[in-house]
Amino acid sequence: MASPPYPWLNPALTAGGLAPLLMLAVQGPRGDLGPNAIEAALNQTGLLALVLLLASLACTPLRLVSKWTWPARVRRTLGLLAFTYAASHFLVYAVLDQGLALGAILEDIGKRPFITVGFTALVLLVPLAVTSTNRWVRRLGFPRWQRLHRLAYVAAVLGVVHFVWRVKKDLTEPLVYGAVLALLFAIRGAEALRKRRARAAMAARNAA
Repeated sequence: MASPPYPWLNPALTAGGLAPLLMLAVQGPRGDLGPNAIEAALNQTGLLALVLLLASLACTPLRLVSKWTWPARVRRTLGLLAFTYAASHFLVYAVLDQGLALGAILEDIGKRPFITVGFTALVLLVPLAVTSTNRWVRRLGFPRWQRLHRLAYVAAVLGVVHFVWRVKKDLTEPLVYGAVLALLFAIRGAEALRKRRARAAMAARNAA
């Protein structure tokens, strides 16, 4: 069996994707994150989680538009990196900001809408990370696995809402990410419509 092209792509992406997290782990204890290190860590991990999630969702639309095959090979890696940063974002909040005070954390999740939607997005990403392996694809069957992993779009919507509600004033950056997500929805929707029309045309020809 021939080796897949670009065998270095996923290892390089993993190393590059984890580099900012390692930098945070080094800079934080040294006091290099500024006067509010926790807020800086929250901002960086949260933003990277959203960027990587959108990048993973962009793989299929990019393949559809460009006809390239390599985006499909990095989609899983991007998704797992997005989950890693989303989990890190929550851990910074729960451990460093709240000191693992479970009562305060649950109260925040229940009463502060931007934390509610952010936590919900993280919860949705958990089963996607767990079932990201080929073994789970075989175990669930590809159609069921594919339906489950469409929750990534729901998580992305919640991530954008979380960002919008968190920044409150200057909405330029979160709205840019919202526009990117809307474009990805549009490309996927156009492809679904094209397939539906092709099936209808084939059914009409077979019935003729």
